[in-house]
Amino acid sequence: MVYINFTNLDNETQQKLLSDSKEDVKRKFGNQLKRYAQENHINYDTLLEEEAMRNLYSYNFVFNI
Repeated sequence: MVYINFTNLDNETQQKLLSDSKEDVKRKFGNQLKRYAQENHINYDTLLEEEAMRNLYSYNFVFNI
């Protein structure tokens, strides 16, 4: 679960969440994504960014008000 203060959803917080998601995706699927990017001539960083955004939907968020 990801705990977020509802009053602090600024750009910095959003970028931190995306960064954490990227690290999570790298840890889980890094080698598979690199191989897929090479085989299909896709930019790895772009693919990682897209997968990190998709990964955010799998998180459970708890908002503190």
